[in-house]
Amino acid sequence: MTTDPGASLISSRDNPLLKDLRKLAQDPGAYRKLGRIWLEGDHLCRAALARGVKPAIAVFSESFWPTAPAEWGASAMKTVVVADDLLRGVSGLESPAPMGFVLDQPARPDLIPDTPSVVLDRLQDAGNAGSILRSAAAFGFTQVIALKGTAALWAPKVLRAGMGAHFGLRLIEGVEADALDALKIPLVATSSHRGEWLHKARLPHPCAWLMGHEGQGVSPALEARATHHIRIAQPGGEESLNVAAAAAICLHASGAAFQAE
Repeated sequence: MTTDPGASLISSRDNPLLKDLRKLAQDPGAYRKLGRIWLEGDHLCRAALARGVKPAIAVFSESFWPTAPAEWGASAMKTVVVADDLLRGVSGLESPAPMGFVLDQPARPDLIPDTPSVVLDRLQDAGNAGSILRSAAAFGFTQVIALKGTAALWAPKVLRAGMGAHFGLRLIEGVEADALDALKIPLVATSSHRGEWLHKARLPHPCAWLMGHEGQGVSPALEARATHHIRIAQPGGEESLNVAAAAAICLHASGAAFQAE
């Protein structure tokens, strides 16, 4: 059934695409099984298009479709229109968006040995992971290496927290620590109890910042690989900072120091 010469109308809950969308929206690791990524909402979709990403499928609610920007539908290889209640049932959001894109999962890129990088060591929280991706993109750290045990980088919550940063980064996930042997740049570890004070340190550039597990920090094995150890002054007396906040501070300091040279 069609609603437009170039768009197919989905009105059955049992449609195979809808089943896949529900999995992609609600299961953080589903993209690895299905080889596809679900972007919900115009902000993420605009960010993808701005980076030259071509969606496999553009999805619109039936009520939104007549007013949707023509270029959104034209950008995809296929366009589908979904009955409003069915599309709301796909969403994992409190306020479901009336549109989204399905992307083919990008192939894992090769690791570049000498580009500014961030290493994520077993981060568990999707919000933290997405926030760090956003900071990495903002401060010129174009490669993010997620070690095994880290939150799935293309999961819906990480995508939302990243606010489009994914599409400007090289994302290498699911690797063992030995993959870092290929890096030809200094490894900088953060710590709450040892190392140079960030505001006094002469930071190397390019470098790879090591950001660790929310509760355990950087693993001892990974910390042993570090060439530099850095801590952030906390005059308020707190024991530690949230890892996403620490990453933003460190990456800004590191990027700003390089620009000042």
